[in-house]
Amino acid sequence: TLAYTLPIVDAILRQPRARVHALCLYPVKALASDQKRAIESITKHLARRIHVCALDGDTPLEERDAVRKEAHVILTNPDMLHHSLLPSHARWMRFLRRLSYIVIDEAHTYRGIWGSHVANILRRLLRICEHYGIRPQIALCSATVANPLEHASRLTSRAPRLVCEDGSPSGERLF
Repeated sequence: TLAYTLPIVDAILRQPRARVHALCLYPVKALASDQKRAIESITKHLARRIHVCALDGDTPLEERDAVRKEAHVILTNPDMLHHSLLPSHARWMRFLRRLSYIVIDEAHTYRGIWGSHVANILRRLLRICEHYGIRPQIALCSATVANPLEHASRLTSRAPRLVCEDGSPSGERLF
């Protein structure tokens, strides 16, 4: 979570007039909910409020307007993106014009038929972003994908750059 959360929070804080926004995709609602709590625990003590909102099938329609207007970071899933945000992208134009980051967490889950479906949704999203004159940075996260460059390229239709070095502290490894 920190690998993408900290750069997003930093960009939001450093560029308040630019109104940096992020869209984080998770394969299941429960994971998005967990990540929302984790991100809020990082941002709750900041001088500037960062609005982190979940958008899923249980989000009441009246709350979706607030998400659209106030969110800096939206956590959702590919189906919600497909059924709610993309078909009414004109209503989401304010958010989309400020979209700087797209995070695809647990990217290894998007393979086979499901992966093809998600890849098409992402292509639609990126075409809409182009329509609004933006090119958001995309971060795919996975600890278990065997072929990360090929997988990322197939999902996003972009040439990815692999970041695989683990800089976290750890003890000596003996094999």
